[in-house]
Amino acid sequence: MPPLRIVGFDPGLALTGYAILEAEGERWRAVTYGVLRTAGKRPLAQRLLELYEKTLALLRQHRPHEAAVEQIFFQKNVRTAFQVGQARGVVLLALAQEGVPVSEYTPTAVKQTLTGYGGATKAQVQYMMQALLHLPEIPRPDDAADALAVALCHARHRWLQQVQ
Repeated sequence: MPPLRIVGFDPGLALTGYAILEAEGERWRAVTYGVLRTAGKRPLAQRLLELYEKTLALLRQHRPHEAAVEQIFFQKNVRTAFQVGQARGVVLLALAQEGVPVSEYTPTAVKQTLTGYGGATKAQVQYMMQALLHLPEIPRPDDAADALAVALCHARHRWLQQVQ
């Protein structure tokens, strides 16, 4: 049986973090990770289209079996919250179009699952991603590290469900 391929997303308008993991039981491997960038000077509709097209290309290249997407947490800046929500909607649309089942996790749940503390710092999460996935260096930028964390959170939840 081939390994389970999971895609993780940390949605944002300027940068959307992504990660592709392969999971076999309690063993996980990062296939690739990074960010999908949109051009800041373009109109919103064009940026959302650009994100949609890049998301589809990523999904079609890597053919994930499942997806994990970070849920929106409270933002003080309403404009930022709306932009993240719109980007998140585009990612969810692309996943639905490609028939990839989606699980969603709050930032607190991801941190709790991976570090044992829901209030962990970004640096602590990055360190855990490096350690748990045996990466040669701390994953950067933050958006890519967060996407790795969301994907690994999902992989660990699935594994725990199977062993219980």
